Amino acid sequence: MAVGTERKPAIFCISTYEKGQAFLREAAALGCDVTLLTTEKHAHGDWPKDALTAFHTMPVGLTPEQVLNTVTYYAREHHIDRIVALDEFDLETAALLREHLRLPGMGQTATRFFRDKLAMRTAARAAGVPVPDFSPVVNYEDVRHFLQNTQGPWLLKPRSSASAIGIKRVEQPENIWPLLEQMGDAASEHVLECFVPGEIFHVEGVTWGREVLFAAAHKYGKPPMQTMHQGGVFTTRTLDRASGDAVSLRAIHAATLSALGMSHGVTHSEFIKAHSNGCFYFLETAARVGGAFIAEVVEYASGLNPWAEWARIEVAALRGERYRLPALRKDYAGSVICLARQEQPDLSAYADPEIVYRLPKHHHAGLIVSSESAQRVESLLEGYGPRFLEDFYARMDVPDKPTS
Repeated sequence: MAVGTERKPAIFCISTYEKGQAFLREAAALGCDVTLLTTEKHAHGDWPKDALTAFHTMPVGLTPEQVLNTVTYYAREHHIDRIVALDEFDLETAALLREHLRLPGMGQTATRFFRDKLAMRTAARAAGVPVPDFSPVVNYEDVRHFLQNTQGPWLLKPRSSASAIGIKRVEQPENIWPLLEQMGDAASEHVLECFVPGEIFHVEGVTWGREVLFAAAHKYGKPPMQTMHQGGVFTTRTLDRASGDAVSLRAIHAATLSALGMSHGVTHSEFIKAHSNGCFYFLETAARVGGAFIAEVVEYASGLNPWAEWARIEVAALRGERYRLPALRKDYAGSVICLARQEQPDLSAYADPEIVYRLPKHHHAGLIVSSESAQRVESLLEGYGPRFLEDFYARMDVPDKPTS
């Protein structure tokens, strides 16, 4: 539904993490009234307050229903035409708000396919998209049958989490039962999946009118789960667009988003290429921009900033206009990032001309490189990884639950 010309379109954004600044700026530049609701913890974050019509905070840890009360109180005196969750952990809250206020966008059922690991696996498998064998953790007879008829080890994953937070590896079938007993009623909020050894890839997508307009395939260095749980340096890089892996990833990515019903927006999807047979399997997806400075990697490779394009998509939908991609480059980029022992890591020894971005974050060391050559980017990251381990690397235990 298009907004009338008597007032500016009003976009209400929610983020319990400090991110999405480029979205906020772009939506404001396109002529929208932009309101941001974040937590009190991030009240003094690096927000573009000059671009915001209104800025509000809420206590940490509110339930979705409490956020609903907060937003409906705000809506008594202000129009809201679109609700956008800038972080994955706010997607369910945004869906609840849309349902309650009868606003366009993904409702609670549609959102589940991009938050609930059981829902997305079930829908993908039903559409013929390859996924690792999995089982719901509901009926224990079904769980026993699954463990008896599949090859371990297995991964016990929270259905609504992100990254590697809360994932537990199960080596023997009997090891699952103490974990489920400890979880109690929360056991059904997990999915049990066969661990597939392989290389992990991700695709950053832009969809409009159920058509994937942009799909940038990337390869992680070490799997993110390994980096988070065992430590190490995070790297990712754009794949050679003509490579067999990139072609296969674009195909399974398009099939996955079609199976899950993605209409329009940005997505971050992960896939694994199994060592056993070289086939790609769908792991998970999210209706958001990729974290860990992936957006910047995409921008330095293609000229497309996923945050800004997401804003352009939302505004086009509001105005009843057609969204079109910007002009794209065909360069390549990659990043290397780790927690650092030093509060302000000294990166001056890294001076290659391909370095285009230095991460400005306390106790983090990070670089982004860009080149016309995918091979050059790969070579630089392979050299930087061991150096980062020596020069900066520090380790922090992975939390069982997300913290903003």
